[in-house]
This record gives sequence, C-alpha cells and structure tokens, in this order.
Amino acid sequence: MKYTVVVADDEEAIRSSLVRRVNWEKIGFEVIGEAENGADALELVEKLEPDLLLTDIKMPFLSGIELARAVREVRPMVQIAFLSGFDDFAYAQQAIQYNIVSYMLKPISAKEIEEELIKIKEKMDQRVEEFTKGNKEKLDSRKMEFLLPLLLDSFQNEKVPEEVLVERAIDCELLRRQKPDNMQYAVIVTGIRDARGEDRTDYGNVNAVDMLLKKYVHSVSCRLEGRIVSLIAATPSGMSKYLHIAVEEIVQREEAGAERGRTRVERIMGLKCQVGVSRSVNALGKCRESYLEAMNALCYSRKDKSSVYFISDAEHGDTLVQDEIEGIVANVEALLRGGSTEDLENYLEDLEKKLRSGGKNMLVLSTILLTEIGSAVYKVVYMAVDDGVELLQKKYSMEQLREMERMADNFQTIKNLCMEAKKMLADQRRKSSEVICEQAVRIIEEDYANQDLSVMMISEQIGVSPNYLSSLIRKTTGNSMVEILTKKRIDKAMELLQCTGMKIGEITELCGYKDQYYFSHCFKKLTGMSPNKYRREHEQA
Repeated sequence: MKYTVVVADDEEAIRSSLVRRVNWEKIGFEVIGEAENGADALELVEKLEPDLLLTDIKMPFLSGIELARAVREVRPMVQIAFLSGFDDFAYAQQAIQYNIVSYMLKPISAKEIEEELIKIKEKMDQRVEEFTKGNKEKLDSRKMEFLLPLLLDSFQNEKVPEEVLVERAIDCELLRRQKPDNMQYAVIVTGIRDARGEDRTDYGNVNAVDMLLKKYVHSVSCRLEGRIVSLIAATPSGMSKYLHIAVEEIVQREEAGAERGRTRVERIMGLKCQVGVSRSVNALGKCRESYLEAMNALCYSRKDKSSVYFISDAEHGDTLVQDEIEGIVANVEALLRGGSTEDLENYLEDLEKKLRSGGKNMLVLSTILLTEIGSAVYKVVYMAVDDGVELLQKKYSMEQLREMERMADNFQTIKNLCMEAKKMLADQRRKSSEVICEQAVRIIEEDYANQDLSVMMISEQIGVSPNYLSSLIRKTTGNSMVEILTKKRIDKAMELLQCTGMKIGEITELCGYKDQYYFSHCFKKLTGMSPNKYRREHEQA
C-alpha cells in the first residue's frame, strides 16, 4: 500500500534534499506537498489530507508542537513524524500526547531516513489492517461523510459537480466503477418503534436493512435522527422490478394463517416497522429532494401498524398527521440554520401549494403549523441572536397570528416570519465573522513584532480554533493569516529601511523575525529584492 506525505522544513536546502534524495516510491510513499513554515503545513494537511506529515520541530509561525496539536484537531487520522536536532529532542518529547509516530535526530542521512520510514510504513500497514478488520463502524464513516451532506444539503450548498458525487458514491461502494449512464436513485427511510411509539432503531437494524436491500439493488445506509436512511441505486428496469420487492421485504409480511396481515418484526419482536419511499431521480445531486420525499411519505404511517408508503401514493390523499407536521417543522429549522434564503423560500412556497391543494384537514393543519413553526423560529433565533425574539414578537405576536382565520393570511405571515428570521440570523453570522476578523487583524497590527506570534496564539486570544480562524480570514479577506502577518512585518521593514540607518539584524528582530536569513527570504519573496538592495535603491531615490 502506498501512503502520501507532506514534508515541512523552513530550511529549503534540507527540505529539497529530503524530497530529492529519499527513494519515496521504493519504500511505499509519495510526496504530495512541501511547506516552509508551520502555518503553510497546516493548510496543506487540511487541504491534501496526507497519510503522513514529516516536519521539523522548529518552524516559523507554528512550531512543531503547535502544528501537531492543530493537525490532531483538523485531521486526527494523519500520522506525524518529527525531525529535530539533538538539543530539541527533550522539547520534542512534549508532543508524546499527540501520538507522534517517530522522532528522527539531525543530522541524518537519506539511508537512515529511508530505514525509519520503512518502520513507519510497517506501523501504518498494521494500523490499516486493524482498522479494516476490527472496526467496521469506523470503516463505514466514509459512507456517513458522503450520505449526510448529500441528503442534508451540504453538497447542494457547495454546488459539488455530479461527476464528483459519482466518484464519492463509487468510493463508498454505492456504485461500481463502470456506472451505467442511465442510473436512477431513490431514498428509503425506515423507522422501527415499540408499542409506545418509542424509537428502537439500532446499528444492527441498519446493517440488516442494508444487507436486505443489497439482495436487489445497490445501497448504502446510515442511522439518522432515529431512523434508517438508505440511498439506493439501480437501472430504470432494476428500479421498476425490485424496489417494491425490497421495501416489502423490509417489513417481512406474513401472508398465512392467524398471523396474516402482521409482519415478522411485529410477531417476533413486538415492534412496528414503517417505511417511506421517495420517487426515483436520475442524479445524485437531486437526492436531497428524495430524502424529504421519503420523510414525508413516512409521516403518513400509523404508529400502530407496520407499512410501506410511497410518496407517489401518499400524496394522493389529504390525511396529514403529527409526524408530518414534525417533519415540516424540522425542515424549516434546518433551512433556517443552514440552508440558503432561496432554499427556505422555495420550501415554504411548495408547502403552501401542498396545503392549498389539500382537503378539509388543511385548515386545521395550517393552525398547527402556525404554532409549531412559530415556536421553532423563536427557538432558533433565541439561541443565536440577542434580543432577536423580542424584535420578532413586536411584528409577529403569537396571539395575533392565532386569531387569523384565513389560511392565506396565516401562511403569508408564517413566510414573512421565517424570512425575517433568516435575514436576522444571516446578519448575526456576518457580524460575528467580521468581529473575529477585526480582532485577528488588530492583534497582528499591535503585536507583529512578537517573534512568537502565531495562528495558534491569535486563535487562543480570540477563543476560536486555528482552523476556523484561518478559514474565516481567507474567506473574508482573500488572504491567509500568514500572508497578512508577513505583509505587515515586511511593510514595517520597508519603512525602517527607508527612514533609519538600523542594521538588517536589528530590523529583523523589530519586525518579529528570529532568523535574519528567513527574514531576507520573506522580504525578497514579497518585494522581489533583498533588504540591502531595497535600501540602496531608496537611498539613491
């Protein structure tokens, strides 16, 4: 098995020698990234997800210890190996809590590094073997990482291309490498409850349902909010032929004798099994809608009976129950917290059409929805926005809303309430992000001369994780934390070079650098010339 590596060392000569002289391919490794400081190394680890990080213990911006701590936070599965001088070895031992796989002392030859890497690979091979054999739940995590964002809208927000979704589906074994062009997908949601209506779904049920489905179609399943959620894939003919058979077998109907009409689940375990089935779609990017359809179909079920419900059949009736109301409210909450404004607006419009096309139960339902959605909105706003509930209640008093008799008035008010809450939440998130960024920039402006200033230190002062802070800064400013700090330091250095006769070594320290060579490297990288040349040119000017 081949593993990927990121190499980090602030000395370019050593880093290049490592990459060039070590026969990585022969011993089962591939170098996929290089970093000249701890902050860059962290970004590469987060972006590339290597199997191994080989790093110097002394690094600019983030030390080896700080880097190890941050890597364990953002990519806990990455293995870390240290390169350190003899004097740093005691310091390196402090990182034992971060599960360092190897310490290598400088100076070290290419042959010695290769020998140590072989030992590291053996450890990694053993770890992979233990992982694949002994912990299936962790092995299935990649399925969860694919299913949950796909069904809960994260991929949709990220606008992940269909071909990327297909590759992820292949990786978690939903699809084979040779995927037919006309593949269809559907979502099945299964609930298992006892006589009191309490959830009795466990991971054994998840595996059982998934194995049953795999007899007929391709599938991946997970446990989500007390239910088994299965994404299935089949050709159009396979979907038409096997879908009904597969879902009926989940509830395992008995068709003979005194037990006729009951299911094996009911007879043997005293449990009720309800299954909701979506329509089929022709793209993975549409499976979010399929999930909502399956959940809505499940809402039509009776808790005292095991049944299979297809959304295409269920929506022909006008019977709506509390489970469906809870599903609608949950969807609204999710869209308030994480969906886009457009997604929320479209969902409410679709819901209004459904209510208007319904029968006599709809007026009652609209009143219930008013209360439930109103309460959900206030709950979400209360947890996120100071004084937000008070501001909303000035416009949308619950008592006033309940007094409205026309469904149209009721629903328009619900829509207005939801959209205003959504705007309030978005404004709060934006303000919070702006405040955090302003704090980080202010710390850099005031403390740039501190030679120990790092992303880790700044994030600790603000009270957020280094990973989150780095991501937020880049998203807000278009630059990384390192780039902002470096620019501030080099700007100050240019000012001192122009206006004073201070030595380069003195300017190095005043601008927050410990090493004059590294300062010169950063200065040239940003300005295109050395500090001495910059001074000479500006003296002539």
